[in-house]
Amino acid sequence: MGRDAAAISDVIDNLRRVFQVINDSSRNAEQATGLTGPQIWVLKILAGDAPMRVSELARRMYLRPATVVGILDRLEGKGMVTRTRSQLDRRAVDLNLTDEGRALVATAPGIAQDMLVKGLDELTDEQFASVEEGMKQMAHLLGAEHLVPQPLHTESRWAKG
Repeated sequence: MGRDAAAISDVIDNLRRVFQVINDSSRNAEQATGLTGPQIWVLKILAGDAPMRVSELARRMYLRPATVVGILDRLEGKGMVTRTRSQLDRRAVDLNLTDEGRALVATAPGIAQDMLVKGLDELTDEQFASVEEGMKQMAHLLGAEHLVPQPLHTESRWAKG
């Protein structure tokens, strides 16, 4: 079943555009703030709803809690986030922004992850199902179903190690 070369080109071009927007968004955010896209996303979520638990933050970011803990470790080291024992449940830890974190998030640019989540939420059920199935097929084509999803980063971030 030979596909039209123009149709295949369109799919590949659109995939390139997605990567380009993610990379450009994260690069711009990193240049403006010194933080990665996922770090800014954490700050933006906490700015709207802190205090928050790691499990809730991970759910809102569509990531595993262990991945979010790594992002939080870096933000805490930069003085942007605090972790304190909950007054209601001493077993739990509440996440909050520091004054520095609040100041940074107030001027931080928008990031692709946030745009993507909001855009997906606005799709009709039919449109969402189509995107969901298409992305599953894309992951299958690339043999990536077994990979553990990681936060979206810029190419420069990967080059830094």
